Amino acid sequence: MATGGLEGAGDQQLGEVEEPLDLVRLCLDEKIYVKMRHDRELTGTLYAYDQHLNMILGDVNETITVTEVDPETYEEIYKENSRKIPMLFVRGDGVILISPPTRGS
Repeated sequence: MATGGLEGAGDQQLGEVEEPLDLVRLCLDEKIYVKMRHDRELTGTLYAYDQHLNMILGDVNETITVTEVDPETYEEIYKENSRKIPMLFVRGDGVILISPPTRGS
């Protein structure tokens, strides 16, 4: 797994953005927010990624939102389950969005 690599990225100056993955490169060793399929959200430090958006995250906080329907009122009930993970490999095909975390997170 390359640490933040696109072919030809070595020719670019630090901070220059020419392709979408260049934005991910700028987040190396920074805390990021990752929205995944199936109502899963991750916040952690980005250590490495590749062209498929497979990532290695450290100090991860994972939040999974589960929706249940109350059988009596048919109201939707949202429950959040959180856990901390020291190191996590994230498979890129489940990634929907990557962003720096919002301030205060």
